[in-house]
Amino acid sequence: MKAASAFEVIAARGWNLLNEGKSFYPIFNLGLLAVLVAADPAWRRGALAGGGTGLALALLASLPLVLAYIRWDFPLHLRWFLWPPLLAFGLFFGWPPAAAVVLSAGLYFFFTVIVWGTIYYHLRTGTTLWNFLRFWKLVLKNADSTSGNAQEQLPKSFLTLAVWHHLLARPGTASAAAAGRMEDLLPVFLFALAVAAYGAVVHRLGFNWRPAEYPDYAPVPPPLPQPSQRVVVIVIDGCRKDKLERAETPFLDWLAARGTRFDRMETVYPARTVVCFSSMFTGTYPREHGITSNLVLRLGVRVESAFDVLARHGRKGVLLGIAHLIDAFGDHVRAITSVQNGDEVDGNIMAAAREILQRDDPDLLVVQLIATDQTGHARGVHYPEYLQRIREADAHIEAFFAWMHRHGYTRDATFLICADHGQGDGIGGHGHLGEGERWVPFFLVGRNVARDRRSERHHSIVSVAATLTHLLGLPLPARARGPVLEEALDPSAPDLAADLDRYFAAEGRAAL
Repeated sequence: MKAASAFEVIAARGWNLLNEGKSFYPIFNLGLLAVLVAADPAWRRGALAGGGTGLALALLASLPLVLAYIRWDFPLHLRWFLWPPLLAFGLFFGWPPAAAVVLSAGLYFFFTVIVWGTIYYHLRTGTTLWNFLRFWKLVLKNADSTSGNAQEQLPKSFLTLAVWHHLLARPGTASAAAAGRMEDLLPVFLFALAVAAYGAVVHRLGFNWRPAEYPDYAPVPPPLPQPSQRVVVIVIDGCRKDKLERAETPFLDWLAARGTRFDRMETVYPARTVVCFSSMFTGTYPREHGITSNLVLRLGVRVESAFDVLARHGRKGVLLGIAHLIDAFGDHVRAITSVQNGDEVDGNIMAAAREILQRDDPDLLVVQLIATDQTGHARGVHYPEYLQRIREADAHIEAFFAWMHRHGYTRDATFLICADHGQGDGIGGHGHLGEGERWVPFFLVGRNVARDRRSERHHSIVSVAATLTHLLGLPLPARARGPVLEEALDPSAPDLAADLDRYFAAEGRAAL
């Protein structure tokens, strides 16, 4: 197994500063301001007036606006509410100069389409260097609050530029700003406060698509007569439920038919990978476990996880995934490098999973397959490449089950196959529960799981932690709110050994 290096762990955290919209907005626009001050004499005179007082006062006057745009996301249909403040400022105070607007848009698309969508994905996953021919469409269509949402990031940038231009580069403002004249600064400061209040009202009235939460902690069901000896979870990261249903997945179809499928399993908000994994394996929500985006400012979940429960009872749980997950679960994670060709990465992850089973013999093994998610981000989900990655995931899972069966790991074991979130239209295409993001594929199969059963009831992935620990005969995590998925349980259900014998015999292949 090629583990993620210490450098990759740090680099992953640094990259999230540019990936997450909340951090990208100030970094990009302050950098843009630095370029304008360095290149344009008018901006430089205003910034350096009074020994730098002009720049300091301009930043102070715009602070409520900057903080509001860091605090409030404007995803999906809310992005249209970014235009009225820009139009109002232009009418009352003046428009940003055309050169600054062109520079902002040019640098933005250079970063997202060329640096990120082409060079970064080529170096990390082997995506074609012609990816920019498709990637610009994904940037324009993306509706989630990442740096790759042009329809959110550009209006924010244009208004911020307009405010700074008015205070620094408009004729006559340099000396006024340096002198701190309130008649010039106060109106802009009040406008910025009004935008902050406007953002709060927009989100109060319009940000209404977050999933309902379980208000109480999960009840403890009666113990299983014979708990499962092992639970294996395979998470196909970023796999859309509707696309999985369209893809050719013969093994997953066969496997799901022998277990219990959940047709209305909902992810959490925001639907970002580290957030979703944290909710799945603690059983609670971001407000409680503390992981609110892929950019983790305080390492470690703040509540007990399923891995902690196992460790407290002398048993072992391992999460095999990419470096981002260390930020939530620390030493429970075996991080494999994500700098691998998309054609190879899932196969290498499965090889690492076999190593872990042989070396560590964990009671709970969680495996994160990442090629589907990477392809969705880099190439979009409405293209054949995305379906091909799902077909490849099916083949990798089949080979892994064949190996597990031959080595005895399928006896008295239960398996969960699911996704952490769906996927939107491309770059950063998940987080705010738009098209394809909210509902995830999810089924349980094996020991203690009812056969050929389907649930149409609404459920949430926060039920994962309690369900897994209950299957293993252990207490639920202390703050788990998602209840055990009892409708899937059948203590009389056998393991999969006999079914797998017949499957591999019928397929004419040995369980290697």
